[in-house]
Amino acid sequence: MITVFRDAWIVTQNAKREVLKGDLVVDGERIVSVGPKYNGTADEEIDCAGDVLIPGLINTHTHVAMSVMKGVVDDLLFPDFLNKVFKIDADRTDRDLEVGTKLGCAEMMMSGTTTFMDLYYSEDVIAKATQEAGIRGVCCWCCLDEDKTTQKGNPVDNCRHFYQKFKNERKIVPGVGLQGVYVCNEETCTEAKAFSDEVGAPINMHLSETRGEVNDHKKATGMRPAEWLSHIGVLGPRVVAAHSAWLTMNEVRLMGEAGMSISSCPVSNMKLATGGVAPVPEFEKYGVNISLGTDGNTTNNSLDMISEMKMLGLLQKSSRWDPTVTPAQDLLDIVTVNGAKAIGMQDSLGSLEAGKYADVVVLDGKMANLRPLLPENIVANLAYSLSQANVKTVMCQGDIVVRDRVCTTMDVAAVADESEDIWKTLCLR
Repeated sequence: MITVFRDAWIVTQNAKREVLKGDLVVDGERIVSVGPKYNGTADEEIDCAGDVLIPGLINTHTHVAMSVMKGVVDDLLFPDFLNKVFKIDADRTDRDLEVGTKLGCAEMMMSGTTTFMDLYYSEDVIAKATQEAGIRGVCCWCCLDEDKTTQKGNPVDNCRHFYQKFKNERKIVPGVGLQGVYVCNEETCTEAKAFSDEVGAPINMHLSETRGEVNDHKKATGMRPAEWLSHIGVLGPRVVAAHSAWLTMNEVRLMGEAGMSISSCPVSNMKLATGGVAPVPEFEKYGVNISLGTDGNTTNNSLDMISEMKMLGLLQKSSRWDPTVTPAQDLLDIVTVNGAKAIGMQDSLGSLEAGKYADVVVLDGKMANLRPLLPENIVANLAYSLSQANVKTVMCQGDIVVRDRVCTTMDVAAVADESEDIWKTLCLR
């Protein structure tokens, strides 16, 4: 099937960061032409005159199934927050995980995200629901010490079984999750890393989110978390470390030498008041790939990568007293090409180029918030003026999952209604 997006502003995010005016052509799952006017036949043509095409956004850290827990643990101190979340998590069912996943996927689709990296247990349930929703999930099974989990069996073995079951599934990338050094001993960490190395799977983990986590680990091991992970050989190019806010420059250098990525989660960190700001300029200096995550709906209450991108930029500028850090182009890179690199899919995602998967977002360029719209200001408008309200149509791997602001893959209203019954069951206790 050939789909043509006609007469759009195309923010390619290619190596030259070209902004073109013209047509984008999709054949099946892949982009085949970007820019030149298409004169061939097409199965569908989408009029994009005055609109903007961007690559699908990539959320590199979330807990999508927690979308049904929105608003239950707000305004709590971090230890109280964790205690309440853990109690609710212990009572979750496959059905509420499925509904939470679909609700979260709908929110992400409607705000321009086509790929997310998830860290949770029961990723088999989450992966199936994600497939039904129609976007791409990098689903990382949560591994932690066996004596600290509610999972049945050994979490690393569970992760292995999940990987084998889903390794060839369309739009699903099975991966490895590490909850964090506070519940993962050396054996758990090294076994999980060895499995990742064996099969080439990505790793998503929490790292240095709070000062207490760092101090406790240093007391126990004599090393800060990133230093310890480097020492035991866990850091590497497939690792995506979420939060990464309480780090020394030595740790940042070690992370850069390992060729790894971070997923900054600014809104989550601000909402939980855990302190610390991810040292983004230093990550860039020392070669750490910088990507962006929303975290889950209990810590952020939103899975909107558009607002998260702006928040990242403003927090960096404000905390540094320097308006020149994280400029607009860097912010757009972080949510597209950098995100693709973080999950190991830079050859397939992150830019609008021939041969890559057709992950395309159509933005309404006629709305007042994006005007005036010119080649000279289009990137700045995307970084600082864009809203999820601008998202019109979303294609993921050649499938249109949002058309004219309506989700095409599921009855979102029905999912949302069921989520409220689940919320009452889980959270009113």
